[in-house]
Amino acid sequence: MKNTLAVFEDFKIRRIYDEEKETWYFSVVDIIGALIQQKNFQTARKYWNKLKERLNKEGSETVTKCHQLKLQAEDGKMRLTDVANPETLLRLIQSVPSPKAEPIKMWLAKVGYERMQEIADPEKSLNRARENWQKHGRSGKWIQQRMMGQETRNKLTDYWSEHDIKKEEEFAILTNVIHQEWSDVTVKEHKKLKGLKTQNLRDHMTEAELIFTALAELSSRQIAETAEAKGMTENKIAGIKGGSIAKKARLELEEKTGKKVISKENYLPTKNIKAIDSK
Repeated sequence: MKNTLAVFEDFKIRRIYDEEKETWYFSVVDIIGALIQQKNFQTARKYWNKLKERLNKEGSETVTKCHQLKLQAEDGKMRLTDVANPETLLRLIQSVPSPKAEPIKMWLAKVGYERMQEIADPEKSLNRARENWQKHGRSGKWIQQRMMGQETRNKLTDYWSEHDIKKEEEFAILTNVIHQEWSDVTVKEHKKLKGLKTQNLRDHMTEAELIFTALAELSSRQIAETAEAKGMTENKIAGIKGGSIAKKARLELEEKTGKKVISKENYLPTKNIKAIDSK
């Protein structure tokens, strides 16, 4: 986790970056303060508390998607604070009548969220991703495999969402279970091997790594569907079984070729690679 401070107009917005989930989380109270143009923390917090009560009464799931993480308070101490990712903030902003709503949405897009418009039009995400990969020298074959893998991933997360997996940390845990089972390394260890920090691991996978990741996730989903898995425990079991299928295939390929599938190869700029190699 990395704490940083951002500024919207003359309002300071605390935020924290989760490297494992590759997601920015923003202080909800700070965003509320900017929306209602109120720099008094207590006033903004009271507004947020009342808004939470109203949203809960309305049956909104938005509040449940907020989390508590430690951010630096006015007294300099690290205190648990309500935070939310950009998707959740987008919904919260819509609940606050404010002339600053649209400017804050635009600001979020610049400082921590580049997919605001893609929520309404997922095709934009695919097109931008394809163009971005092409600019960075990915081959057409790699791009095709990356996009097919993403589709497999989406079907798996859709299944989880519909079967009692709701929290982002639960998605991250299950993802790691599958990844570690097939690859023998955690997501964090795999990123470290490649010299990655905030970058998306899948964007730096080799073709083989993408294929085995997709096989593990496809197998996990089909096993979960067959068993009608619900909740963390049952989906963990399905993930381990699905990951083991890909692991067996990986080990067999490594035996036949004499080459390891898990690679430190990445698509970082050359200067970054040299810096890593020199350490």
